[in-house]
Amino acid sequence: MVTQPSAAQSGLSYADIVDLADKAPLVANVRIRNIIILKPEQAGTVPADHKRLFIEADVTGLIRGESGISPLVTYLYDAPLDARGKVPKLKKAQMILFARAGGRPGEIQLIAPDSQIPSTPAEVDRVKFILSALVAPDAPPRILDVGDAFHVAGTIAGEGETQIFLRTENGDPVSLSILRRPGQAPHWAVALGEIVDEAARPPEPGSLLWYRLACSLPATLPPRSVRSLAVQDAEAARADYQLVIDALGPCGRTRKSG
Repeated sequence: MVTQPSAAQSGLSYADIVDLADKAPLVANVRIRNIIILKPEQAGTVPADHKRLFIEADVTGLIRGESGISPLVTYLYDAPLDARGKVPKLKKAQMILFARAGGRPGEIQLIAPDSQIPSTPAEVDRVKFILSALVAPDAPPRILDVGDAFHVAGTIAGEGETQIFLRTENGDPVSLSILRRPGQAPHWAVALGEIVDEAARPPEPGSLLWYRLACSLPATLPPRSVRSLAVQDAEAARADYQLVIDALGPCGRTRKSG
C-alpha cells in the first residue's frame, strides 16, 4: 500500500491540496525574487486587509506542466496583512504555486487567492503524491451526483442489500453497496466498474477515492434516488446511505476561497 506523506506546514488539509491540484494545469516550486506593492490605482479591487503584489519569482522546480515554464515568472498575489497592517516578508521565500499560464511569456495566474503556499520538502512530497494519484490510469472519476438506489430485503429480519449508483464526470460507473446480515456489522464498499465483487472495500481514508466521495456526496440521499422504491425499501436505502456518509466522515476542507 502506498503511504501518503504526512500533513505539512501549510495548514491545508488533504482535501484542500487536492482541490488546488485538481484545478491547476501548472504547479511549480519557486523562490520569490522581487515584490512590488501595487498602488491602489494600479491594483483594482482588492479584498479588505490585503495588498495586491506584483511578484517576480525564479522557478526552482516544475511539479506539473506539460508545456514547460519560463525560468522566471511574474504573477499577482493578494497578500493578507499581518496584525500590524504590514505585508508579510515574502522576498526569498520558497513557495509552491498552483497556477495557469498567463497571456504573455513568463506570466502566470494563480488559480485561487490562496494557491500560493509555503514550500517545504514535506509539502512538495505531499503535492507530488496527490498529483500522481490524480493522473494515474486508475484514478477515480469526479463524482457529480447520486443516481438511483435499489434495495433488496433478505429472507430474514435484519438482512438486506442496497446498491446506490453515482453519476460521474466521465460516465465511468461507480456504485456503493451496503450489505447487512443478522448478528454482523454492516459491510459497505465502493466499486469502480460494472460489477461489485467480494473484494470491494471502503476507500482508504485520505485517499483520492475517499476524497471523491467524502467531498462530493450530499449529506442525505436525494428523494429522486428512491422515487421508484416502496416506502420500506426507500427507508432502508436512506439508512444505508447514511451509514456510508458517517463512515466516510467530514471532507475536511479548511479553505475559505474556491
